Amino acid sequence: MDSNYYIEYFTLERNHWWFKARLNILRSQVSTFSLSPDAKILNIGIATGATSEMLEAFGKVKSSEYDKACFDFVKEKLPQLDIDNGSILELPYADNSYDLVCAFDVIEHVENDALAVSEMLRVCKPGGFVFVTVPAFEFLWSEHDEVNHHFRRYTKRQLKKLFKEKSEIKFSSYFNFLLFSPIAGFRILSRLLPKKFFRKKNEAGSDFSVYQPGFTQSLFYRIMLSENSLLKRKIGLPFGVSIMIAAKKVAR
Repeated sequence: MDSNYYIEYFTLERNHWWFKARLNILRSQVSTFSLSPDAKILNIGIATGATSEMLEAFGKVKSSEYDKACFDFVKEKLPQLDIDNGSILELPYADNSYDLVCAFDVIEHVENDALAVSEMLRVCKPGGFVFVTVPAFEFLWSEHDEVNHHFRRYTKRQLKKLFKEKSEIKFSSYFNFLLFSPIAGFRILSRLLPKKFFRKKNEAGSDFSVYQPGFTQSLFYRIMLSENSLLKRKIGLPFGVSIMIAAKKVAR
């Protein structure tokens, strides 16, 4: 994450329609895992901490953030969070330690995503869950992916392949399905037209910095969140801008 971007991220995570809708969708999915009240939860790559704050309703949360500047910012901004500065590729936790291990839009940031998933499964208890979200479809690649230092976008098949060993996939689905067409159109146009058509001069280049009137924020939030009525009933969507997967670690 660019240093001039993560500071803005704190507000974005709590006010932008995409983050707000995603947070509600994630909360609904976690509620289906039947965690005990004293469940141990690891949340990796927490950015500015909104997902960790959400997860605190489900158990005792340990957070991890790789970017040192972002880690320092969160330590100062949210001193109540239990957070470490570390990498998903070398988690400093014992085997079989956590009931739930989460990485929301994280593994696309590392070159060795297979190692990242292996580490998540290593620290997860047998019978526990690993819950991951990632961006979907390489043809949606844009400046947004570059400024966020992504290595790739995924198909559901590619993501499921990472979990084929040591886990049983309980649910996987695309999401942000209803807004797929306008977002795809914007991404394609943003590659063809000059940046000045979409952004102010000094903006970082993320989709989140594109100007959106208040009424579109509310509208897009409601549209994206409406998918939750299907997702929380474990009804998968055929395509979307993002993918989620929940895998249960099996003892072998």
